[in-house]
Amino acid sequence: MKAVVITNPGGPEVLKIQQVENPEIGNKQVLIKVEATALNRADTLQRQGKYPPPPGASIYPGLECSGTIEAVGTDVTRWKVGDQVCALLSGGGYAEKVAVPAGQVLPVPPGVSLKDAASLPEVACTVWSTIFMMSKLSAGETFLVHGGSSGIGTFAIQIAKYKGARVFVTAGSEEKLAICKDLGADVCINYKTEDFVARVTEETGGKGVDVILDNIGGPYFQKNLNSLNIDGRLFLLGFQGGPVAEVNLAFILARRLTVQGAGLRTRSIESKAVIVSEVEKNVWPAIAEGKVKPVVYKSFPLSEAAEAHQLMESSKHIGKILLIA
Repeated sequence: MKAVVITNPGGPEVLKIQQVENPEIGNKQVLIKVEATALNRADTLQRQGKYPPPPGASIYPGLECSGTIEAVGTDVTRWKVGDQVCALLSGGGYAEKVAVPAGQVLPVPPGVSLKDAASLPEVACTVWSTIFMMSKLSAGETFLVHGGSSGIGTFAIQIAKYKGARVFVTAGSEEKLAICKDLGADVCINYKTEDFVARVTEETGGKGVDVILDNIGGPYFQKNLNSLNIDGRLFLLGFQGGPVAEVNLAFILARRLTVQGAGLRTRSIESKAVIVSEVEKNVWPAIAEGKVKPVVYKSFPLSEAAEAHQLMESSKHIGKILLIA
C-alpha cells in the first residue's frame, strides 16, 4: 500500500509518499481501506519529532480516518467486511489501509458522506471526553473555547450549544468569528483586538464562565483562571503558546477551580473504547439530527500531505483539513 512517511524530523517537506507493507490485523482489530484521513496538530508535532507514536502504534501519522472495512479479526462481532465506518486511531491514517481496534470504530453518521466522516472521530472523542465526561459541562452553564475556528473549536461550539450551554469563543479574525457565530457561538471575541478576560467578565456580570477548553497553554493560564466562575473547570488540551506559566494560585483556592489536562492518543485501548461508545451514544444523534455538522475547509490527495501541513501551520483554515487516500 501507499503511505505518507516522515523521512526525518523537520518541516512539511519531509513528508513523502512511499510503498510500504500492508498492516496485519489482530483478533480484535479490523482492517479499513481508507477513504480519507484528517489532519490534527499532533500530526505536525510528530513530523517535527516532538510527539512519537505510542508503543505498538503505526509509525505513520494520522489519528482518524473513514473508509470501508476490508477484513475483520476472529474475535470481532459487530463489524463485517463492507461496512462503511470512521475510526479513532493511534496512528496510521495517512495510508491506504489501517488496522484499528474494533472498539475504536464508529458507523458513518446518517447524512454525512464517507469522505467527510474522516473529520469527526478525533474532535468528537476529544471534545466529548474533555468538556462533558471530565469537566461535566451541563445545560445552562457557560463555556469558552479558545481557537473557535479550529477543528476542535468548530465542533465544540456545535455540541456545547446542542447540550444547552452558552458558548464563548476566541479567534483571530472577523471572518473566523463570523463562522463561529454561524455555528452557534453566543459571544465572539477577537483576541487580537480585545482582552478576552474583560469581555468574559462583562458578558457574565462579573461571574466568569464555568468551563474553558484551552490549547494555548502558558500565556493564557492566568487569564483563564481569571475568567472562571466559582467551581469553574479549566481543561488544557495543548500548549501552542508554550508550556510554562507564572500563576497566582490564590485564584484556584478562592474560586474552588479545577485544572485538568489529557490527551487521547496515549490512552489505553479500553479507555478509548469507552470514549468512542459514549460518543456514539451522545454525539451521533446530534449529527443525525443535523444539529452538529462536519466543518471541512479543504481536501488534498495523500500525495500532497506536505501542502496540507503547510496550510494547517499557516492557521488560515477554518475547521478540518482532509487527505484523500
